Amino acid sequence: MGKAQHAMNADPLLDGQDPFLAADEVEALLLGEGPVAEDNTAFGAGTDQIDPFVADAQSVADAPAEVNPAFEELRDEIAAAGLTMPAGEALYGEIDSEIPDQPVPRISIAAFCERPETGALIHNAADDRRLAKAHVTVELGGLPVAIERFHDESTPNLLIVESGMRGRGLFDQLEQLASVCDPDTKVVIIGAANDITLYRELIKRGVSEYLVPPMSPLHLIRTISELFLDPEAPFAGKTISFIGAKGGVGSSTIAHNAAWCLTEGIHADAVLMDMDLSFGTAGLDFNQDPAQTLGDALSEPERLDEALLDRLLVRCTDRLSLFSAPATLDKDWEFAPDAYDSVLELVRRQAPYVILDLPHLWLPWVRQTVIGSDEVVITATPDLASLRNAKNLIDLVHSARPNDEPPRVIINMAGTPKRPEIPVKDFADALGTAPVLVLPFEPQLFGKAANNGQMISELDGRSRAAEGFSHLAGVLTGRAPAAMPQKSFLAKLFGG
Repeated sequence: MGKAQHAMNADPLLDGQDPFLAADEVEALLLGEGPVAEDNTAFGAGTDQIDPFVADAQSVADAPAEVNPAFEELRDEIAAAGLTMPAGEALYGEIDSEIPDQPVPRISIAAFCERPETGALIHNAADDRRLAKAHVTVELGGLPVAIERFHDESTPNLLIVESGMRGRGLFDQLEQLASVCDPDTKVVIIGAANDITLYRELIKRGVSEYLVPPMSPLHLIRTISELFLDPEAPFAGKTISFIGAKGGVGSSTIAHNAAWCLTEGIHADAVLMDMDLSFGTAGLDFNQDPAQTLGDALSEPERLDEALLDRLLVRCTDRLSLFSAPATLDKDWEFAPDAYDSVLELVRRQAPYVILDLPHLWLPWVRQTVIGSDEVVITATPDLASLRNAKNLIDLVHSARPNDEPPRVIINMAGTPKRPEIPVKDFADALGTAPVLVLPFEPQLFGKAANNGQMISELDGRSRAAEGFSHLAGVLTGRAPAAMPQKSFLAKLFGG
């Protein structure tokens, strides 16, 4: 999880002139003491406007004469961070008892705040157990900094932006933000105006939620949970199956490198599942030797829950988790397709992307997994056997899922010396689809990476293969890698 960043500069909003922002008066209201002003809604909003998080002034005045313990806890947390606790972050009324216990999946969250107090609040929320899997970063600067940041970077799964602006200025900046946002990014705005008309207009423009202070860390957690844990449509990561047209074409190597580039270049979280139980190489490629593997989960799928799954997954990087294969021959590893289904269903709740490294076998569970995947990537070498098998796979998958994208094809080890090859153009014409990537034969580079337990981009980030894997990650996610060079060999590799 990224560390929250807090500026210590003075906040112009807290000038001490607004009686609502006086801490002693807020505590008096919490205790049910003192008169209630005619307009003490947050930031002077009208009384006919709705704040979903704050009880109205009269109900606060009528509340029992005791301070909510969460108010004291939040005040202590912000004081420990060296910040001042503003009244706008006070907790009014009861803590919501319906905050879901299910943790938010491994998503990336970036927050851009105008006030350090808001940053402290989001930082406190990020420390909650429900956000333990999420990667949260907090910066000051609000909308302008967010717009500037994502000109050259992919946006996270969730973007939280604070803005005190109202009217045309706010909408103009939101349009600029929309122009740099990826289509699947959800946006939450923390604003100053408690205005139902503004709320409706923002929702109409694609904003996922609009919040106004006062609020607590639990309120923010509830908002995030509702965006990603809808009980009517549980969160499920995108599954991408990698399978070879025949054995030895390098499908596993491509799957592992694509997973690494997806997490390190796209900055998305992913789980890599090595489903070749007898001969899987993901553990070797990532220098991991876990005691428990996918075989343990498949042996007793009914016992698998999120807590056990967390223990079975191995962290390769901050964003990439590995579900390793046992890679032993002392068992037959024969499981019903339903066992694979139930394990995969649970893994999909863990991260936005699930990379499936499938063995070159045609068993009922392999067929079921391929057809049920969101994306299918077929790796082939430019020879007749690969052409035939790849064509059969494409036809089968396309007929089983006519409304989905056809499988993507990668031609690997092109240009192998002294080996007769089918030209790429003829190969593509026979398949009826152009390859998304053509990787040259580079035995020294790939052999050294395999022996070192490294990915190609770690070993030589400037190589054509590294650029190819970065391109592939962008194609599979629809998002541009952060470090994509402006001029490269991509045109030669991809025919563009």
